[in-house]
Amino acid sequence: MPRYAGACHCGDIRFEVEADPVELTTCDCSLCARRNALMIRVPQEALRLLAGEDRLATYVWNTGVARHHFCRRCGVYTFHRKRAAPDSLGVNVFCLDGFDPAALPVRRTDGAGMSLQEPQS
Repeated sequence: MPRYAGACHCGDIRFEVEADPVELTTCDCSLCARRNALMIRVPQEALRLLAGEDRLATYVWNTGVARHHFCRRCGVYTFHRKRAAPDSLGVNVFCLDGFDPAALPVRRTDGAGMSLQEPQS
């Protein structure tokens, strides 16, 4: 199975992913659309954080299931826990060394259509 080294822009966050993805995904939710994310989906055990756990910031909203991780220093989105599949991660393919995004088809996912939950009073 292919193994890819990954990092944020400044290099504080370093990780590796062991995966043989068959497609890329985009999402039209309000967050992914703004960051123009292009991701591969991997099981959570396929990603190994090598450095920078203390440099990761996490953005959580709405249901609190999805957890979007980015570098505190350079701000680059690296990966996130998926709301629709909490045992999987979405990994930013532009953080992966030697990964050719043009080699895979892109599937658009409907994040905008996922239900929003109102805060509990």
